Amino acid sequence: MQPAGAPRHAIRRDMTLAMPARPLQLTLRADDHVPADISWRIDDGYIRANTWNEEGESITLGIWGPGELITPTGCDVTPYELISLTRVVVVEYEPSERETLDFMRDLFTQTTQLLQIHRVRPADSRLLRLLHWIGTRFGRVSSSGTTLSLEDMNLTHRQLADIAGMTRVTVTKSLTRFRSKGQVVKVSEADLLVPRDASQECADDNTATLPVTSLRFPKTLRHEPPAHRNAGFDTP
Repeated sequence: MQPAGAPRHAIRRDMTLAMPARPLQLTLRADDHVPADISWRIDDGYIRANTWNEEGESITLGIWGPGELITPTGCDVTPYELISLTRVVVVEYEPSERETLDFMRDLFTQTTQLLQIHRVRPADSRLLRLLHWIGTRFGRVSSSGTTLSLEDMNLTHRQLADIAGMTRVTVTKSLTRFRSKGQVVKVSEADLLVPRDASQECADDNTATLPVTSLRFPKTLRHEPPAHRNAGFDTP
């Protein structure tokens, strides 16, 4: 009961102070910077972690999607930035010690794999390896190969060029060449299929790097993208 003579506004103020603080939620557009000093849970969209060298060339350290956590690295990678690939919805999250450790392991694994891809020559083979890596991590794997949705992840030719360390023109020419040779198949308006034979051939041509087939990638999407369902690929 309200104490006799107590002002109503004082009671309302006390009730407000007692309410738990809501976690911060951000909705960002593609190419926006995500604050890298806060732990986030990705509710929607894809985020890329970047650094760059003395020549100003961007180096991708990892990519995360819906349902995954991103925490401050705690390492000495500088500069370090988080860039939204797509429209992104993130919610502030307090990770456990185990979740922080899992993120650090995943960051290390992704960075190692992407650095291996960067060493692949020629550039065509490097791009094919990158497409297979993205498709295996975020897309779907079938007996025919790996499929990925460039539209779902907003992977424009410029974005692919930036991640692969190539020029946009080279990416465009390479994709055209892949399609003409059957190394990449357009299975819908949004989806590309990298046939298993093309992925294996690419790995065989670059024996200095760890074969793609020996790498394990976590499934991170909580919901199958519509483009994958329309293309007829089953969820594993």
